[in-house]
Amino acid sequence: MAAASNAEPTHLQDMEEDDAEMDEREMDSESDGDEGMRVDNSDDDEDDTSEDEKENEAEIQRLEEQLSINAFDYNCHVDLIKLLKHEGELLRLRKARQKMSELFPLTEEIWLDWLKDEIRMTEEESNREKVNELFEKAIKDYICPDIWLEYAQYSIGGMGSPGGIDRVRSIFERAITAVGLHMTKGQTVWEAYREFENVILATVQPPPGKIPSRDEQELLNKQLQRIHTLFRRQLAIPLMDMEATYAEYEEWSDEGTPEKVLHQYKSALQLKEKYKPFEESLLVAETPKLAEYQSYIDFEMKEGDPARIQMAFERTLVENCLVPDMWTKYTTYLDRQLKIKDLVLSTHDRAVRNCPWTMSLWKSYLQAAERHGGSHQTVSDLFEKALNAGFIQATDYVEIWQVYLDYLRRRVDFSQESSKELEELRGSFTRCLDYIKQDVEERFGESGDPSCNIMQIWARIEALHCKNIQKARELWDSIMTKGNAKYANMWLEYYNLERAYGDSAHCRKALHRAVQCTSDYPEHVCEVLLTFERVEGSLEDWDVAVQKTETRLNRVNEQRAKVAEKEAIQAQHEEEQLEQRRKARAEKKTQKKVLKRGQFVEKRKAEHGLDQDEWIADAEQAPKRHKGNGEQSKEEQMETEIGLSGKKPPPGYKASAPALPKAQQASGQNTSDDKRELRNDDSSVFVSNLSYTLQEPEAILRTLFETCGPIKQIRLVSSNKGTFKGYGYVQFESSEAVSEALKLDRQQVEGRPVFVSPCVDKNKNPDFKVFKYNTAMEKHKIFIHGLPFSCTKEQLEEISKQHGAIKEVRLVTFRSGKPKGLAYVEFANEAQASQAVLKMDGMYIEGKRISVAISNPPRRHMSNPGGSSQIETLELPPLPSRGARGRGRTQLSLLPRSLNRQSGPESKVENGTACGEGSGDAKPLSNADFAKMLLQK
Repeated sequence: MAAASNAEPTHLQDMEEDDAEMDEREMDSESDGDEGMRVDNSDDDEDDTSEDEKENEAEIQRLEEQLSINAFDYNCHVDLIKLLKHEGELLRLRKARQKMSELFPLTEEIWLDWLKDEIRMTEEESNREKVNELFEKAIKDYICPDIWLEYAQYSIGGMGSPGGIDRVRSIFERAITAVGLHMTKGQTVWEAYREFENVILATVQPPPGKIPSRDEQELLNKQLQRIHTLFRRQLAIPLMDMEATYAEYEEWSDEGTPEKVLHQYKSALQLKEKYKPFEESLLVAETPKLAEYQSYIDFEMKEGDPARIQMAFERTLVENCLVPDMWTKYTTYLDRQLKIKDLVLSTHDRAVRNCPWTMSLWKSYLQAAERHGGSHQTVSDLFEKALNAGFIQATDYVEIWQVYLDYLRRRVDFSQESSKELEELRGSFTRCLDYIKQDVEERFGESGDPSCNIMQIWARIEALHCKNIQKARELWDSIMTKGNAKYANMWLEYYNLERAYGDSAHCRKALHRAVQCTSDYPEHVCEVLLTFERVEGSLEDWDVAVQKTETRLNRVNEQRAKVAEKEAIQAQHEEEQLEQRRKARAEKKTQKKVLKRGQFVEKRKAEHGLDQDEWIADAEQAPKRHKGNGEQSKEEQMETEIGLSGKKPPPGYKASAPALPKAQQASGQNTSDDKRELRNDDSSVFVSNLSYTLQEPEAILRTLFETCGPIKQIRLVSSNKGTFKGYGYVQFESSEAVSEALKLDRQQVEGRPVFVSPCVDKNKNPDFKVFKYNTAMEKHKIFIHGLPFSCTKEQLEEISKQHGAIKEVRLVTFRSGKPKGLAYVEFANEAQASQAVLKMDGMYIEGKRISVAISNPPRRHMSNPGGSSQIETLELPPLPSRGARGRGRTQLSLLPRSLNRQSGPESKVENGTACGEGSGDAKPLSNADFAKMLLQK
């Protein structure tokens, strides 16, 4: 009361007059500015303007022609509306928006632009009813607080008409019912409502010093009670920044806060704390926030408040309007829980307008219309819209026809021999079969109903309800002529129908035909025929049945024997081809070894000037080592410290460098003094898949990784011959640079992707896995197969971004960097990925047709070290015991360690064999020789 009494008396008419004066002054100033601009414009500017207008008009005509060809091009509608608005073509703009709204639900931004333009136009035409109708249409597409607020503010301008105040209050009440529970935006609607009532309060308050009459005091008290009620209703709802509302109420009210209101306010504060984590997660999440909204909905479903559940779904669908699963969950909840006719049907209508390609939404819409008593004309019109929605597979059309035919069957009163509803049902069955044969098969190349389920249902209806078994038999004859005569289950369905509604003669006839035609399970059909004759047939019928079944089964067995023989021959042929390929590979491998050995000999001969026969003779006397096990073992020559043959090498021969100790090999140390650094895995990364022929690999790696942080050293791994092996280690000054270096994984270096992984000692961490294959379905990512090898990442990104916002495009390549013709494209959300699959699947890129699907990688079957394998292992016999080097224990050398030492300069002992200097023969040692060597110090 105190705040209300101190407020200045503000009249709505005075406010409107002030606004009108301000608008006139603005229009005058704009007109003056326009005149000044017209005076300053030159002829060149006029020419440029006219050319731009011609170009825009040509573009407008092109867009209109494109929409006349394909009215469902959403982006074309948006472009046309933007261009018409830019040109100021208000009448054409209105028509364009109307056409788009008939086909699609409009976004909040498009609706607000349209409403503001219409409000400006109606100020001149003095026709507010059209704008009100437009507002009513806008609030049905989505639950948007801003549109409701705009609607209420516009209605305030029409309060001068009779009943205007009551109309404004009615709109505000609908607004707070629709969006008043919105945690973040609902408060603005509540505050606007209270501000409106405060203005009304100012108009009914008497001037200072005047004593109000009884009627005026009653009117004043009634208005104050309205504002009290609004405050109390708002404080009972959990909203953001509700503490400020409570403080405002305490300041406004002279009576203090009632105990009941305080209790409701505290309860609302507690609920706010429950909802606060969900609201905060929505604030920080990126659009479309589907996972966060889903968590919010699950929480509301557990709480069980229908109004709040509805608000959670509505908020979700504002940003995820193209997600069919979310619409399905919402409509299912309304169908099963709320069951409010207007709310259920309006939500179903919005669902099919947003996702018209989803058959399940149309199916539930048809059933909801029937459930809530919709007229036959309404259901029929809805079904016709569903047929024109453009489903993505043939089975969708078959299923929507089944739903409609079920509806028509439920309308028929079969107690009457003939009725209008029965004729309509039969006519619809006929139309359905023609539609599937003509439209569906022509579009998809398949009927979508290979088992003829619709014809089977029709036949059962004719036999059961209409007692027309002859029509049922005609339908089954048609079913069998569509390629179903070879299936035993189809014949048994027909037999069961005759068994239930026909006679024995037709049952026998159906089974005889089944025996002749069935190819998948002929034994079963023969058994059914014989069982039937046992129950109802005569001896003659039994003899005929036995003869037919035996003849048929003999013929089937002969065919199966021929097929088995053919398969055996094919398998033998494939085995022979496999054996030939194995032999060819073995011969090729042998030839390579011989050629390599010849090249080695030629190289040594050229380096040391040795005679080839002498070198080969020396090489044959070199000690051998066994490689492999059993029959596959082979001998290889061993290079000793003084040469390949165990003798002193020719002049100029350079012995190979001794192998590094195991500790140095594990740490990747180089033998050079300037690179002997201790290994530090925490500040190092492992780099692999580099080309062996890479020129100056250290300089290339330094250039690649120097942006990540200061580099301490680069350790490249080389072979014994000094050639680069394609991998190495990069050690940084600090471990913080490792995370930045790992981001360079798969970067291209001279056409090859470089693999960058953490540096981990696998001897200490045997279970460490650098890459874990993702096997979960990625609904926001699509997989593209069949790309031309010349397709680039930029080209694919340009094609894909037409269907949504692109996060990442990845071309799959071999280790060499050559493309595989595969790619993954990650979109911002699941809806965009689904649209991309629909639009891109089957399109041609550079003459090649691509296949597009949602990313669903197959599960990798990899054994788990230290655990059970994912692949079922066969029971195998135990392997023979093996030694430290993998060979059988019987192959281990029993030579003592002391015999590995050189006994003197004139002789050597190698693997139990004495080799004299300059002698080509190897003399085996006796037991006495072994004993002497053991006793030597």
